[in-house]
Amino acid sequence: MRVVVIPCLSDNFAYLIIDAGNAAVVDPSEAEPIEEMLRKEGVALSAIWLTHHHWDHVGGVAKLVEAHPGISVVISKIDAEKLKEETRRCITRVVEEHDKVSLGNVSARVIHNPGHTLGAISFHFDNHPLGRGSVFTGDTLFAAGCGRMFEGDPEMFYAALQKLAQLPDRTEVYFGHEYTAANLKFAAAAEPDNGAVKEMQRRLRLPSTPSTIECERATNPFIRADDVTEFARLREWKNSFK
Repeated sequence: MRVVVIPCLSDNFAYLIIDAGNAAVVDPSEAEPIEEMLRKEGVALSAIWLTHHHWDHVGGVAKLVEAHPGISVVISKIDAEKLKEETRRCITRVVEEHDKVSLGNVSARVIHNPGHTLGAISFHFDNHPLGRGSVFTGDTLFAAGCGRMFEGDPEMFYAALQKLAQLPDRTEVYFGHEYTAANLKFAAAAEPDNGAVKEMQRRLRLPSTPSTIECERATNPFIRADDVTEFARLREWKNSFK
């Protein structure tokens, strides 16, 4: 298994997960960059895995399904109902917590992490090259940040982040947007004495994906919040932070 990062739109990431000549794409916001990477890598698209229903993560689904008939398209049961009709017709499977999706010889466990949307999910692979796991978190967990709380409440979002934070240290975190520089700026304001944040700012390279769970425990103020009240305060502050 290997992962190819695909920049999309202005600051989105889609990901091509490749095993044995087949590929699944996570969150294709547009079709053209995905098709280009499929050609470059010489692999066949067999699945689309969606972390949530927002347009900037599902915009390329219909075109990809048209170009690759018969592929599977997966999203959470909750978020499936919120898709526009054109995209909803493409869905072949809805999933919930602990369900699994497979590609070739590898499989990922579905983690339900409501907060950004009520049906937001991550895809967690236990195995990865060099013995690391990997998790695809969409807009729930970013490097040094988290998504806006559009549909959930602080309790569920904080719990979702803590669930992800329990994954093994070396788990690689593949997130949905290139927001890392801005997130680190906020993290430095929230924890001015956090040396790990300063070090991450110093060595930041773009694209910044993936992070690791170990790094997020050290630098992410939303994971590091002591409780739900502190998380809610930070999330509200971040909404207007510049």
